[in-house]
Amino acid sequence: MGLVLIQTIGVGAVVVLVAAFAAVLFVIFLLASAVRIVKEYERGVIFRLGRVQGRAKGPGLFFLIPIVDRMVKVQLRTVSMAVPPQEVITRDNVPARVDAVVYFRVVDPNKSVIEVENYVLATSQISQTTLRSVLGQKDLDDLLTNRESINEELQVIIDEHTEPWGVKVSVVEVKDVQIPQTMQRSMAGQAEAERERRAKIIAAEGEYQASQRLSQAADRLESPTALQLRLFQTLAEISSEQSSTVILPVPIDLFRPYLDTHSTDGASKPSQVRRREEAEAERRYEETVGHARSEQRAMQELAPEGTNLPVNPTPAEDVAVPGELPPDATVLGEEQPSGEKPLRPGLS
Repeated sequence: MGLVLIQTIGVGAVVVLVAAFAAVLFVIFLLASAVRIVKEYERGVIFRLGRVQGRAKGPGLFFLIPIVDRMVKVQLRTVSMAVPPQEVITRDNVPARVDAVVYFRVVDPNKSVIEVENYVLATSQISQTTLRSVLGQKDLDDLLTNRESINEELQVIIDEHTEPWGVKVSVVEVKDVQIPQTMQRSMAGQAEAERERRAKIIAAEGEYQASQRLSQAADRLESPTALQLRLFQTLAEISSEQSSTVILPVPIDLFRPYLDTHSTDGASKPSQVRRREEAEAERRYEETVGHARSEQRAMQELAPEGTNLPVNPTPAEDVAVPGELPPDATVLGEEQPSGEKPLRPGLS
């Protein structure tokens, strides 16, 4: 009997010890589940029997009611999410492959948990659909040149969709635009043609300005003296170079006086030249008539008295009217017939 009693007491003690140990473990588990620590960049949304308890908790240490309370942690740091490449067709029917990156963060932890199941996945999906729809309304040139305006438009549209979820989209950037090789060659040809057009415009503008300067220089070089000085300067520049052939431009104005003197038409001569020729002819006529009269007087004085010397009057046809040229007078600049000697005016 005593042995049986001792064995019964030992089994009961073991059971009590096991039960006490289990109770201690259960208490430790409850305490561990009741204590929560939230980091600085996190917030805790607490559900008590399925209902949200006010604003999100944190950061720091706080206690929950075991089995009754459940907490969901939400990060407040900015998330950078890459949007997978999207096949789009622009408004001018050019296929392109575009990818982007989206930066967003949670501003309302309660809405990010209650309003959407997975806010990261939802933001990714809305970013892909918005990227395709917006870029499909743009031309390829706008897609390549107006990146900033397209990024702002994408950011506004995506942020409007994610605002009810407590998510703020801060930046949307289009990373890369891939177009077919044929389109790339066409764009390269267009860019080359544009550069050639600009080069021709610049060259034409330079020629126009040079022509204006040349026109101003020509206005300054209107006088023959200036032209001759410029000619001498050109000769000095050419003489310094070792060249076998020299082409010298001579202005026609330098030969104009010589061309005027070789004109044979009396009517075409300048009035000053005609007047000069008439004065020269009249002077010669006066000298000839005076010389003949002086000789006749000398002969009369030397002849004996009573002797009548024949008087040779000057033929009427040989006497020229003053102011007119005698018939046999030679006009200055006219050529005499070959084999004949010019006659003195007033003498037969």
